[in-house]
Amino acid sequence: VNQILLLLLVLTVCAILYNKVHQVPSALQNETVDLESPEEMEEEIPVVICAAAGRMGAAIAAISSIYSNTEANVLFYIVGLKTTIPHIRKWIENSKLKEIKFKVVEFNPMVLKGKIRQDASRPELLQPLNFVRFYLPLLVQKHEKVIYLDDDIIVQGDIQELFDTKLAPGHAAAFSDDCDLPSTHEMVRSVGMQNTYMGFLDYRKQAIRDLGISPSTCSFNPGVIVANMTEWKHQRITKQLEKWMQRNVEENLYSSTLGGGVATSPMLIVFHGKYSTINPMWHIRHLGWSPDARYSEHFLQEAKLLHWNGRYKPWDYPSVHTDLWENWFIPDPSGKFKLTRPDS
Repeated sequence: VNQILLLLLVLTVCAILYNKVHQVPSALQNETVDLESPEEMEEEIPVVICAAAGRMGAAIAAISSIYSNTEANVLFYIVGLKTTIPHIRKWIENSKLKEIKFKVVEFNPMVLKGKIRQDASRPELLQPLNFVRFYLPLLVQKHEKVIYLDDDIIVQGDIQELFDTKLAPGHAAAFSDDCDLPSTHEMVRSVGMQNTYMGFLDYRKQAIRDLGISPSTCSFNPGVIVANMTEWKHQRITKQLEKWMQRNVEENLYSSTLGGGVATSPMLIVFHGKYSTINPMWHIRHLGWSPDARYSEHFLQEAKLLHWNGRYKPWDYPSVHTDLWENWFIPDPSGKFKLTRPDS
């Protein structure tokens, strides 16, 4: 009996030693996977920016500012027309931006056929890429949350902060409210800008009055959008926007002679009362509304995102606060895009 017990004890010890020896590679392998998994599972931040002919330098400066000010895993969706895509791709691949993660997406302007009312007063507002923001789910398909940015912006903060903007349940998007920041009110008054629905919609038209939206309602700016793709698709936002585009073609409900042209107005209608808000410092705008009106340098240094919405762009002349924009500009290797300056 003692011999049998001793034999069993020896066998048990051998089994324990065997398991320990053969579990070492498995444990090391698991440890390696654990070490790699945070990187593999790092949240990807999709940022959509358009690269339009004649203003590609704007997209380059915006991308440069975002990439330089964050450690986040950003994936840029750079949207262009068929004729402009080779230029923007070459610009990126032959500059320090070659390290960024990006996809170039072609936008087909045929989706806009019959949906844009021709207006000669500001033809630049009718360019097809102005309407890319209407079609985000068609362009960016694998992400739940997406950031859309106009090209005439500079990001001075960490884009992760903007991406972390909370959207209320049932909201497909977050925007900056035009009445959100008292510091900008003086600028709005000084250059005669509109920050209510009256400045964007023609309240003489019955279809607009039937909406039941007070003309004094504060507007929002869709140049910076944090969007929830699931809600966007569920609510058929794109179809709703297209409906109001088509109605404008038929009834002239808004026009580019009003404050926001033809891309903002449908969004004001569709998202009225159904959007979340972005931190005001993440969208300091109106820098392009006047060649003379300026913000204080201290205020602009505190800003997370600057937007030169308006006619006076920082790559053209005249314009204001061009130094803040030019810090992030990367010259065009092909020499096609040039800055317009007083001495040029």
